[in-house]
Amino acid sequence: MSSALTDLFPFPIVQAPMAGGVSVPQLAAAVCEAGGLGFLAAGYKTADGMYQEIKQIRSLTGRPFGVNVFMPQPEYADPAAVDVYAHQLAGEATWYEAELGDPDSGRDDGFEAKLVVLRDNPVPVVSFHFGVPSREVVDTLHRVGTFVLAAATTPDEARAVEQAGADAVIAQGIEAGGHQGTHRDVPETDGSGLGLLSLIAQVREAVSIPIVAAGGIMRGGQIAGVLAAGASAAQLGTAFLATPESGANALHKRALTNPLFVRTELTRAFSGRPARGLVNRFVREHGPYAPAAYPEIHHLTSPLRKAAAKAGDAQGMALWAGQGHRMARELPAGQLVEVLAGELAAARASLTGGGVL
Repeated sequence: MSSALTDLFPFPIVQAPMAGGVSVPQLAAAVCEAGGLGFLAAGYKTADGMYQEIKQIRSLTGRPFGVNVFMPQPEYADPAAVDVYAHQLAGEATWYEAELGDPDSGRDDGFEAKLVVLRDNPVPVVSFHFGVPSREVVDTLHRVGTFVLAAATTPDEARAVEQAGADAVIAQGIEAGGHQGTHRDVPETDGSGLGLLSLIAQVREAVSIPIVAAGGIMRGGQIAGVLAAGASAAQLGTAFLATPESGANALHKRALTNPLFVRTELTRAFSGRPARGLVNRFVREHGPYAPAAYPEIHHLTSPLRKAAAKAGDAQGMALWAGQGHRMARELPAGQLVEVLAGELAAARASLTGGGVL
């Protein structure tokens, strides 16, 4: 990472932006205050909702923070496939006594309006998911002093991030929880992503900009590992999901270490885009049939997910989680940063002293 960006936070620990109400200002601020880089998630929020959260985090911390924005998605969904899936979900709607959502509720997530807010009210760091912004957008953010990052899941996507002028690339391995940041979502790529260490090595050879490593990282020793592999910082999501400051539903937090949920997998069941979550009944029954249609499927299933949460039924919720979910620790976010930093220091000392990581 450029030395100026590294100077923004003492520890190479980034709290991943988790949309859907998880990455609330209290979580991001606690991470920032402890020496990491906390992130707000603007996905699924209006531009004003994002602005209000920016105001709130500024009242909680004077340290640098980041805001994540979803890129608008091309219209490639097959309406007929969406209709078929809606028919399949009719039983779920009856069970939860909820109406299915409107799949045509919106595509761009207020992208342009959010860019206006970020231009007029600059924040230290902005990252992008589901694609890479234009050089013009990146230059606009640079002019107001914002560092720009974007996610990539392949070396080619990392090259696109560099060509757009971003300051760093977030290399997201297949182990990561939540939505994969693929730039072009096609069914042929489902489950074919690279593991994090392989991805770091290939991205390092593909681009010259710094790398932030993301995917399955839960311990300081793993942070030391990705730094040794060539990353400049590590981004952790699931590790922070279980903290008390996280806005995740209590059922979701408990499910991370509940022996009932033994594994994760990539699924389109809830959103129409590949996302890694705990395998529950909904994923098993509907995942194999969900079409590539984001955000249509996200809007379609939204009322079902809310109804399941209200009913206390984790089997119908989107339980996003990375492959390291069983290692989650219910620590306050600031304390978790300190623990991770201590583990990182110990691992580095072990390596320096000739020990085994």
